[in-house]
Amino acid sequence: MTLHVEGQPISMFQCACLNCQKASGSGHSSIVLLPVDSIRTTGATKSFVRPADSGAKFTRHFCPECGTTVVAESSRAPAFRIVPAGMLAGQNSWFTPNQLIFARSHMEWDLIADHLPRHDAYRPEKQA
Repeated sequence: MTLHVEGQPISMFQCACLNCQKASGSGHSSIVLLPVDSIRTTGATKSFVRPADSGAKFTRHFCPECGTTVVAESSRAPAFRIVPAGMLAGQNSWFTPNQLIFARSHMEWDLIADHLPRHDAYRPEKQA
């Protein structure tokens, strides 16, 4: 299974929701948000769908051989895909998170840069 990524990220952030903590085995996940057409996978993946706190359906696509999450998506934002920054290991020195979401479930032992804006759940949408 191979992940191909092209283009610029929409956002880079940390997520401390309980599901990301379980998936990462740590206190948060490091996320790269990309346009759906920036991502292509080759090879087989399996999927797991769960309800998100927002009421959306959240789908993780993972490698059926090793279980690693390769890409994820939310029905709340169908134009985007979520890639764990670690999937780009060795080629992700450019990763610079700009916020922590789901700070309400962040563990104090999980050190996140103090300067990052923190949101209790999703970042509020910009008002027009």
